[in-house]
Amino acid sequence: MSPQVFLVDDDDAYRRSLRFLLESSGFNVRDFASAEAFLREYREELPGCLVLDLRMPGLSGIELQDQLRHDGVELPIIFITGHGDVPVSVQAMKGGAIDFLEKPFDDAQLMDRIREAFALDARRRAEREERERVAARLQRLTRRENEVLALLVQGYSNKEIAEKLDVSHRTVEVHRARIMHKMEAGSLAELVQAAVRFGIGGKDESTHSFG
Repeated sequence: MSPQVFLVDDDDAYRRSLRFLLESSGFNVRDFASAEAFLREYREELPGCLVLDLRMPGLSGIELQDQLRHDGVELPIIFITGHGDVPVSVQAMKGGAIDFLEKPFDDAQLMDRIREAFALDARRRAEREERERVAARLQRLTRRENEVLALLVQGYSNKEIAEKLDVSHRTVEVHRARIMHKMEAGSLAELVQAAVRFGIGGKDESTHSFG
């Protein structure tokens, strides 16, 4: 699905002009006259970025940013405003905005920011999909396999894991092979990396080598 620019600005003439500019430059654009209209139509699976006016009747740009963050929506935001407001711009950037552009801004700058936002959105979506795949694989593990995985992540060797769990070395090898298969990991390093993303294993005071 091609990324889109979701343009939200209550100034009809300005919004139409900016949409024409962006479409003329090859961007797919959907425009909305209010934050409420955007919320009614936007679906999280739609990739792209949000070009958002700061001050609007009803929900302001900052309030829309807060709402999206509350809902767990990570759509990159580029704020545009006709009113220079340093405290608000700081708030917007702390809230994760890509940029805060004051009208009249350089058209090329906006387009560069949109391309950056598209790239960021694509990375976030890829990372989220990978997390979901890893989470689904973790669900396949038994309780004992989860225990072995946690110790592997901490760097314990098969022998040390066997001693900790009071099982045979061969049993640990079997569990480890099953974990690798269920997690679809090509190497121990790949397995550990996937597990660490989910906080599996935690820190251990001792230093161990992978075995």
